[in-house]
Amino acid sequence: MDRVTLRGLSVRGHHGVFAHEREDGQIFVIDLALGLDTAPAAAGDDLERTVHYGVLAEQVAAVVAGEPVNLIETLAQRIADTCLGHDVVEEVEVTVHKPDAPITVPFDDVTVTITRRRP
Repeated sequence: MDRVTLRGLSVRGHHGVFAHEREDGQIFVIDLALGLDTAPAAAGDDLERTVHYGVLAEQVAAVVAGEPVNLIETLAQRIADTCLGHDVVEEVEVTVHKPDAPITVPFDDVTVTITRRRP
């Protein structure tokens, strides 16, 4: 299976369990690794036979900027569902970074990574 990746998509969202996270929002960073067969697109040099990563980036950004959730695990699942909504995508790995998580000790990043496949 081939891979198309999108790294570092930065979007403001209002996710988290604390009121200030919901009110103020924060930046979430998304990494995607899509599993698909790119051979048909390459053979015909045809965008319609692969995933249009520009369109997908906008769709994922809309999910992150959209309805708030408590957990980044839930956000990752919603993003995975969006990616698998593209017929050519067979598998997706989603990493949601929450670099400004409300943690009282020094840290670099908090991430959740999930992998989902078509049944």
